[in-house]
Amino acid sequence: MSRTLPPLNALRAFEAAGRHQSFSRAAEELRVSHSSISRHVRGLEDRLGVQLFRDLSRGLVLTDDGAAYLAQVSPALDAIGVATEGLAETPEGTITVNSEPLFATKFLIQRLQSFSCAHPEVTVRLEASRHLADVARYEADLAIRFVPPGAKYPNSELLTNAPLYPFAAPGLLLTIGTSPRDLLTYPLLRDRSGGSWGRWFTLAGGVDPAEVPQFTWRLSSVLAVEAAIAGQGVLLVSEEVVAGEVAAGRLVRVSDIGMREGGYHLLRGHGVLRRKAVRVFHDWLFQQTAPWRTPVENDQPKG
Repeated sequence: MSRTLPPLNALRAFEAAGRHQSFSRAAEELRVSHSSISRHVRGLEDRLGVQLFRDLSRGLVLTDDGAAYLAQVSPALDAIGVATEGLAETPEGTITVNSEPLFATKFLIQRLQSFSCAHPEVTVRLEASRHLADVARYEADLAIRFVPPGAKYPNSELLTNAPLYPFAAPGLLLTIGTSPRDLLTYPLLRDRSGGSWGRWFTLAGGVDPAEVPQFTWRLSSVLAVEAAIAGQGVLLVSEEVVAGEVAAGRLVRVSDIGMREGGYHLLRGHGVLRRKAVRVFHDWLFQQTAPWRTPVENDQPKG
């Protein structure tokens, strides 16, 4: 069957501009000039004989014809990308993963060797930073961030939402009990907000939140874990990021009372899963995090 199709570059320019509702952001994504995007879109409109965009005071918007066309063109380009990647026998390439320092240091680094052994053709460039890479602008292929309850990011997937439990070095607990009131005798360290301990004591019962002491140490999450390992206090942290320390005997869980406060999410830019290397890492990461992931509808505190 003979097909009369517009040029692929024109379709890519239209799809990116329609998705971003912006010629400028489409140009940034495709690494071309603003005028190139405009020229491709105007040429496509002339070829199709329809107006795809309208310029309004608040910016660029799709017409009804443009929105209908985008709804079909976008998945078609995705399918072309998947088909093209599928021709390769191996998922070669380098991927960039941006992660919060705690998750990068205590979860990813301990497991990346096994990924590299299983997939030597994929190079993972890991960035541990509190600055969230803009995956929409392709500063990273994937980004891992802790997302509080109720917050949402576009193109994000839940990785882990493990409960927060108190953890401490084994030697710290030799002489004093581990009831909620007993824990008040130790320095209290935290992974996230200072209010987490107050909420944990409320859930555990037996302690007035007003009795929870003020924190005297201001530490990053990574240093808070190291302080707990060194016996400097009891740490309230989600269990997936200290699973390696627990397995090695450097930390023990002090209480079976846990609570959930959001979770780690994987953020991705549009279309990055077209690359086989990214899909391989994505699937591997979800396998690694599966033990600490609970469907949101069942995401209730544990006690």
